[in-house]
Amino acid sequence: MVELVGNHYIVARAVYSENSFNEEHVKLHRYHKTFWDHLKLYFRCSPQRVKKIALGLFPIVSWLPAYRFREWILSDIVSGINTGLVAVLQGLAFALLVNVPPGYGLYAAFFPVLVYFIFGTSRHISVGPFPVLSLMVGGAVVRLVPDESDGNVTSLNMSAINEERVMVAASVTFLSGVFQLLLGIVQFGFIVIYLSHSLISGFTTAAAIHVVVSQLKFMLQLPVPGFNKPFGIIYTLESIFSQITKTNIADLVTSLIVLLIVFVVKEVNDRYKAKLPTPIPIELLVTVLAALISYFVNFEEKFNVAVVGTLEEGFQAPVAPNISVLQKCIGDSISIAIVGFAVAFSVAKVYSIKHDYPVDSNQELIAFGLGNIVGGSFKGFASSTSLSRSGVQESSGGKTQIAGIISAVIVLTVILAIGFLLEPLQKSVLASLALGNLKGMLMQFKEVGVLWRKDKYDCVIWVVTFLAAVFLGLDIGLATAVAFQLLTVVIRSQIPSCTVLANVGRSNIYRNRKDYTDIYEPEGVKIFRCSSPIFFANIEYFREKLITAVGFNPLRVLRKRNKALRKIRKMLKKGELQVTPKGLICLANHTHESDEELDNNRIEELDQPTNMTDLSILINWGTDLPPGITVPQVNIHSIILDFSAVSFLDFSAMRVLQKTLKEFVRINIDVYIAGAHEGFLDKLERCAFFDEEIKPSMFFLTVHDAVLHILLKKDIACSPKSKLAEEKGSSKDYIITFSNGLRSREGTV
Repeated sequence: MVELVGNHYIVARAVYSENSFNEEHVKLHRYHKTFWDHLKLYFRCSPQRVKKIALGLFPIVSWLPAYRFREWILSDIVSGINTGLVAVLQGLAFALLVNVPPGYGLYAAFFPVLVYFIFGTSRHISVGPFPVLSLMVGGAVVRLVPDESDGNVTSLNMSAINEERVMVAASVTFLSGVFQLLLGIVQFGFIVIYLSHSLISGFTTAAAIHVVVSQLKFMLQLPVPGFNKPFGIIYTLESIFSQITKTNIADLVTSLIVLLIVFVVKEVNDRYKAKLPTPIPIELLVTVLAALISYFVNFEEKFNVAVVGTLEEGFQAPVAPNISVLQKCIGDSISIAIVGFAVAFSVAKVYSIKHDYPVDSNQELIAFGLGNIVGGSFKGFASSTSLSRSGVQESSGGKTQIAGIISAVIVLTVILAIGFLLEPLQKSVLASLALGNLKGMLMQFKEVGVLWRKDKYDCVIWVVTFLAAVFLGLDIGLATAVAFQLLTVVIRSQIPSCTVLANVGRSNIYRNRKDYTDIYEPEGVKIFRCSSPIFFANIEYFREKLITAVGFNPLRVLRKRNKALRKIRKMLKKGELQVTPKGLICLANHTHESDEELDNNRIEELDQPTNMTDLSILINWGTDLPPGITVPQVNIHSIILDFSAVSFLDFSAMRVLQKTLKEFVRINIDVYIAGAHEGFLDKLERCAFFDEEIKPSMFFLTVHDAVLHILLKKDIACSPKSKLAEEKGSSKDYIITFSNGLRSREGTV
């Protein structure tokens, strides 16, 4: 019964153990589906299920018929044109990161957009090249087709090297798409949860550093070979600085001017985005201006600058991936697949929350997988979503992926008709544009201080991820970061928070006894909480903390008592002890039992419960024992284990827990477990946890139920004795009173 009195409530009910509660309240039997049941449900076939699968696989069927043509078409056209112009420039720029001719970046900005239009679930992201993925693909390309030819390929010219690199990039992209497609089919979209925000932030920041270093050779126009190996960034910087005197000044000046202009205008766009109808397309303006100047001044001949060169018109025939390349880049493809999906889904989730529509992680995997398969077949490279490009599409009014199709039309126009206008453009300009899009990633350094103040574990994950990705490379760095992140989870669960609780505020609330002054602890009762799952890796830590909390080792006490009983029997047999109504009286000079003699005792016998049936007296271990016999004092009679935060208990931990509880029971300490979750008892029964010493009756619904049970059992209500925690400087005296079996307190000064 619950009675409300103002903002208080009074509850009157029986004290419930798990057994008594189940006896009074009938529990419904529920059938829990097995693995085979789920498997049958997944593979069952019905018209409704076929329709649901079809609509899920082709989201366009759901949203396109509901398209508000009059309201949205103009916004999508404007957004698509702006996004398409940015996509063209980023495709050309990010192709340099892949170490392939710039024209192939246009394929990566075209084909995945068409596929995502049909299969994708996000309405606002712009699919296409992403600098981090481009750099990861470029790492595989440089490793398999290095800049410096060995003796076996001396006859290869630059054109042949470029063609081979294009094939490697396409094969890596194809394989990463296959991995994404398979993960989507088997419903592995949840894999993104293993890449935390801290890990993704540290990884993308490290990738931005790699992008900066990789573009220096284009900004300075230096022949720097690729070093796709651990500490490759150090070797790259060493190569750059060893040739710094050969820098092309025209490229360097052009790069610095472009960078300055891009950063300034992007800052203006960010600061005044609420007032600007659309962001200033600075990349487009700079590209047009730089191409015109380069053409009319003839930079290529006068200053020997590197330019984009001939862009092939039209599309090349689709090709099958190179099998030998696939075998060598499995690890690269897996990393690219996971990182590409994680970044894209994170951005899609932001926009889905902002505009209130769902995104399906598994369908996103399928969409990006098919996009990379098609893109790789047409010699493109891996695609995801660019943060800046998606920002342009959303902020300029894009409503659906119709804007994506319009942007693809812009890219198509460049591929088929006007690509030749970009041929005089300097590569250093594209490198500067690539760096200009890294501002957001580089600004993530600010997160380190914020994370340190909020969560030091996340801060350490960020730093380790960043350092590993910078110095070990993006592929090995990602694997290292994921392993370290999982290690932090293990460490946190291996060293759980264990506290001793006390009653606070004369109620049924129990909190850490160290945090409050107005607390009550029943005499002889310890309430111990573990705020973590208990399993094989932390059960020993749990046991140690429990022993520290109670102040003694129960196994040591048990062995000491059995040794004492053995010596008492021996002294009684020799007549050295006499049993009297007042206790045992020693009639002879006592002698201490030697350590050697104690060590020779059989441990198995000492670990058994104390047996005093053959004695004519019941020994009270709390009173004085005969001289020469010492046993550790035990000042508690009950222990309550709060398992409300223990989500699971594995079999290994169960065995150790059972052994520990038996040790306490064998020295006459009652043990109770409170707050165990549903199904906990059933699992213990299945694992034969209970026996004559450990019984289901020790389980109670709440800590307060267990405390009240102990008070009633020990008859404390008749003669209350309590131990009140005395804080430093406290001058209060407390009077403990009881009413109807419930504790209350009054404080007097």
